[in-house]
Amino acid sequence: MQYIIWNISPEIVYLGPVVIRWYGVLFASSVLLAYIILRQIFRQEEKSLRKLESLFFYVVIGTIVGARLGHCFFYAPSYYISQPLEILQFWKGGLASHGAALGILTVLFIFSRRNPDYPFLWLLDRIALIVGLNGFFIRLGNLFNSEIIGTPTTVPWAFVFSHIDNVPRHPVQLYESLTYGAIFLIMITLYRRYRDNIGQGFLIGLLFILVFSMRFILEFFKVRQAEYNTQFPLSTGQLLSIPFCIVGFILIFYSIKHSKTT
Repeated sequence: MQYIIWNISPEIVYLGPVVIRWYGVLFASSVLLAYIILRQIFRQEEKSLRKLESLFFYVVIGTIVGARLGHCFFYAPSYYISQPLEILQFWKGGLASHGAALGILTVLFIFSRRNPDYPFLWLLDRIALIVGLNGFFIRLGNLFNSEIIGTPTTVPWAFVFSHIDNVPRHPVQLYESLTYGAIFLIMITLYRRYRDNIGQGFLIGLLFILVFSMRFILEFFKVRQAEYNTQFPLSTGQLLSIPFCIVGFILIFYSIKHSKTT
């Protein structure tokens, strides 16, 4: 059977000592598009664009720092504890979406405390609109890096990541990318059609449920990343996804209950 041979280089071009990589281009594209969308939302809701610039800086920093620390301490804690300086070397790869989520929650809470006119749940609901878009581009970046690979399979659409081995595998990066893209479209559609009827906390709650329930399912098609968690029935990614799903249901319940009493 003929499978898809994936042998694309992660580097696009070398400009002297500088290397332009697919992952970097896709990540930067996701940040730019997210900013454009949030800028339009802030204009529609008559919010300060200067505050948006500050908010976006918070979110980018929270995403990178949280994702890096999440990878180091969720997936390879013993290694990074013994090599702490490598925690700072994020350009070598190693970012975790669960860590990014915690990082974003932290910086949004700080921003909200410093800017009382922007409630925490309101901020979370607006950021929830663009998370799926970021996930779409980032997982494509993982595909170009031939990382976060899938389990072996014989399905006709299997990918052979020739930079790693000659085993046909589930293109789980593509599964996740398309899933996050669909979630982005769902979130944007709900916001545009029902913004005035949705209570605070509903959108972020729905995002948590959609993203992390799908992450839980797709982990079954993925090679485990945490070396210490190979004997457990659930992967580290699945275990980390469960609390986010629970919080998502709590937020939706809170949003519905609160909207009925106001």
